[in-house]
Amino acid sequence: MPKVFYTQPGGAVKVIDGAVGDSVMSTAVKNCVTGIVGQCGGTLSCATCHVYVDRAELKYFPDPTEDEDDMLECTASDRADNSRLSCQLTLADGVDLHVTVPDEQV
Repeated sequence: MPKVFYTQPGGAVKVIDGAVGDSVMSTAVKNCVTGIVGQCGGTLSCATCHVYVDRAELKYFPDPTEDEDDMLECTASDRADNSRLSCQLTLADGVDLHVTVPDEQV
């Protein structure tokens, strides 16, 4: 069972056991992680699930699609090279993930 470590602004970390195949966003919403809203329900149309992925863990995911890349330009916080929409990150067996919630989303 993959674990997701959600780091909040200020440094508090919420660790959640996720389910293989679920998105990082749906895992956060189901477990009331502050700052990840997922307003569109994961349809890639709102950017309210923006996170910064630990750079060493980016290799576990394909590059953003053109649609995700476009939406990353609309986030409330500054985009970085490790910015992703958590609705596009699918949990995999044996892969724990560390993400940081942007200050502007809390």
